[in-house]
Amino acid sequence: MQERALKVLEFTKVREQLQEHASSSLGKEKISQLVPSTDFEEVVRLQAETDEAATILRIKGNVPLSGIHDIRAHIKRSVIGGILSPHELVQISSTIRASRQIKHFIEDLAAERTELPILLEQVEQIIPLTNLEQAIKYAIDESGEVLDGASDLLRSLRSQLRSNEARVREKLESMIRSSSAQKMLSDPIVTIRNERFVIPVKQEYRGHYGGIIHDQSSSGQTLFIEPQAIVQLNNQLQDIRVKEQLEIERILIELSAKTAEHESELKIIVSILANLDFIFAKARYGRKIKASMPTMNHEGRISLFKARHPLIPIEEVVANDIKLGNDYTTIVITGPNTGGKTVTLKTVGLCSLMAQAGLQVPALDGSELAVFDSVYADIGDEQSIEQSLSTFSSHMVNIVDILNNVDFNSLVLFDELGAGTDPQEGAALAISILDEVHKRGARVIATTHYPELKAYGYNREGVLNASVEFDVETLSPTYKLLLGVPGRSNAFEISKRLGLNERVIQTARSHVSEDANQIDKMIASLEESKRHAEIEHQEAREYLKQAEKLQQDLQKEMIAFYEQKDKMYENAAEKAKDLIDEAKDEAEKVIRDLRKMRIEKHAEVKEHELIEAKRRLEGAVPEVKKSGRLMDKKNKKHAFKPGDEVKVLTFNQNGSLLEKVSAGEWQVQIGILKMKVKEKDMEYISTPKQVETKPMTIVRGRESNVKLELDLRGERYEDALLRVEKYIDDALLSGYHQVSIIHGKGTGALRQGVQEYLRNHRSVKKIRFGEAGEGGSGVTVVEFK
Repeated sequence: MQERALKVLEFTKVREQLQEHASSSLGKEKISQLVPSTDFEEVVRLQAETDEAATILRIKGNVPLSGIHDIRAHIKRSVIGGILSPHELVQISSTIRASRQIKHFIEDLAAERTELPILLEQVEQIIPLTNLEQAIKYAIDESGEVLDGASDLLRSLRSQLRSNEARVREKLESMIRSSSAQKMLSDPIVTIRNERFVIPVKQEYRGHYGGIIHDQSSSGQTLFIEPQAIVQLNNQLQDIRVKEQLEIERILIELSAKTAEHESELKIIVSILANLDFIFAKARYGRKIKASMPTMNHEGRISLFKARHPLIPIEEVVANDIKLGNDYTTIVITGPNTGGKTVTLKTVGLCSLMAQAGLQVPALDGSELAVFDSVYADIGDEQSIEQSLSTFSSHMVNIVDILNNVDFNSLVLFDELGAGTDPQEGAALAISILDEVHKRGARVIATTHYPELKAYGYNREGVLNASVEFDVETLSPTYKLLLGVPGRSNAFEISKRLGLNERVIQTARSHVSEDANQIDKMIASLEESKRHAEIEHQEAREYLKQAEKLQQDLQKEMIAFYEQKDKMYENAAEKAKDLIDEAKDEAEKVIRDLRKMRIEKHAEVKEHELIEAKRRLEGAVPEVKKSGRLMDKKNKKHAFKPGDEVKVLTFNQNGSLLEKVSAGEWQVQIGILKMKVKEKDMEYISTPKQVETKPMTIVRGRESNVKLELDLRGERYEDALLRVEKYIDDALLSGYHQVSIIHGKGTGALRQGVQEYLRNHRSVKKIRFGEAGEGGSGVTVVEFK
């Protein structure tokens, strides 16, 4: 990748912003070396690792990456026999602790069914050096002080040191509290000079205490004297201090040797932590600029939805849809100065470089970018004073270099192609250069002022005209990119709005060729048609939303109707059963009475006649159905199966069976509606002929690999709802109590559709947006009943 392109497209500034999100100097160093990759497999992996880190940030909000230090120099010094300082050992211990924490953090997340294959592979290489970490921790505190407990000898020496210091202070304080000391001392205090305890004595009383003079004040009036009475005690203190330092040095040598023993493991820890810090810095930066992971390809396709320039504040930048590489490989953008042409060029180029470097891009979910071998950019006024080149010459030197190297897998960005020379020659040169690059199969975006290039896209296959919109009413650009519409001159309209005489404007129009006038009229017509098309498209979307809502409302009402109807049938059946039971009881009573009469009065009533009478009574009981009709004989003989054409008797409508949802109940497709219907309310019609396929049995359960989240970013609305429906069924079969559906923020249409479906689902207890650590309004959390 050309270093010049990285500079011109301001990739270096992206690196600077990215460094602000690193947690350590290791991560910042790795970011400073970041360049786009040209290997497709590597780019896909880089994007995947960034997406995994973004998933963790969305779920947890942050990661434990504090306490990381660059300990490579410390490791090297320990290996060659150097003695590490307490601060250096504390940094090693802190780095080991950080590696242990991030390892456990990612492994715990992976155990919760969060898919993190790349990050998990990284942390599995970390060997927790707990023994070394604990050895340093027990010997040295966080401020770098060697602790008393580092060894038994050090504890004993420090105990002696404190005891002797107390004796020295007690001796000196008794001296300065005496009545004679008041006039002989400058201040009644005990102080330290040259690591020995002294008292401040006035110059004229220097001989009173004897001992050793260690220092004097700047005026010479005060001498800091170690009295003879405590010289021996101070000597003992000094001897203990020497022994203390020797013991501390021994402890540091031992810890340094232990560090050297783990050289290879520590180097791996440093490398992994540097990479993890780098990966999470990419994810944090993506979250800051509201970026998403693009789909990568190696066919030269670019498809950016609502793409923004990452270096322009979000509240100021205008988002644009940009497509290249499918039906056309070259875009020629025309339009006024300061209209956003150059920003569009840089947006495409910078997003491509960011994607190839493993960074997410500031565009909506579903965006797609290609992995190019080279990205070339000729942008801006790069006049070279050293080479005595004009602006035109400077650009031409760069263009010559591009033409010498460009191939089919290159992205080429030309800003104001052919500018800086005679307009007629510049336009001819621009057309020739575009033809050459286009012929080689490269992806090209060029901006120009030349009117000759407006017709360029109409007579060349694979070339598309585009422009940046200009609002004549406000006399300002809207920065909106219009694909398929060439830019047109607004000079006459602007002049008219500013008050120029109409006669002058008409005279000016007469000097413009008829061809130019026709082109401007054609462009104006295209712009008007595009605006109308956008309005109609928006209206169509609104109608579609209303129709979907109407369908959902109708389905709710039909479900409510069925439930009420079934309830009424059940009530009627209960009442009928009660009446029948009463009738049977009465019949039993009659028969008992008849038997009694026969026995008592010897009536000529035969037993078999009584039984036959009872049988006839029972046979007279009508069978009451919930559907209000007798079971169709046709259904009794036919075993329903998916795909059968049936007639739904309750609606007198034909439909097809989708699947059996419970005993005696099926899901039926009637037109665009799906509903549950009981077998007794259906009449079999026919079974469509099917192509024979091998049967497949799918068994789902808790062991099935159903994720805890469903990612819908980039899906079409209808496809997304089908995926949600299937995913909810799978999650219920897996026994989950809560799942997350990632739909992104975007325009909100997908979010509304998903949430409306979930609210109407009979198994959904509650839905809510994700918390700050779960993805916010880009995620809907679903709780099941």
